[in-house]
Amino acid sequence: MPSSDHWLQLQRNVRFGETDAAGVVHFYQLFRWCHEAWEESLARYGIAAAAIFPGCRDICQVPTVALPVVHCEADFQRPVHGGDDLRILLEPQRLNPGCFEVKYRFQLEDMDVARGLIRHLAIESESRRRCALPEPIDLWLEASTVGRLEPI
Repeated sequence: MPSSDHWLQLQRNVRFGETDAAGVVHFYQLFRWCHEAWEESLARYGIAAAAIFPGCRDICQVPTVALPVVHCEADFQRPVHGGDDLRILLEPQRLNPGCFEVKYRFQLEDMDVARGLIRHLAIESESRRRCALPEPIDLWLEASTVGRLEPI
């Protein structure tokens, strides 16, 4: 298993097209970045996109569990501009056997500039009923807690 620094700490360069007329990042980009960081984290950990996300090329079997977003929030602490090199820190947390969330911290030169949170719920793809998280996500969540103290 790779070091969690490899799959829970990512980098992103802010592109001009992600900014608005004032030259700062448009608010909705933060949610896109959060989701993309989650996807990249899964890939770096070793989970193929096709195992989690429907519609992937060369998919052998459609995932039987969907992970829709049921809650999201974002806060900007400082303006983020085109050209900024951001560090993204992911903090995944299992909330119960069928639900997890990922907290995201966006840093510029070790200073927090934004935060995001996305919560996912596991549902059966066919019936849309709640279910347990798929095993690859369970393993990813478990691995993310290695070396981290959890509250009692």
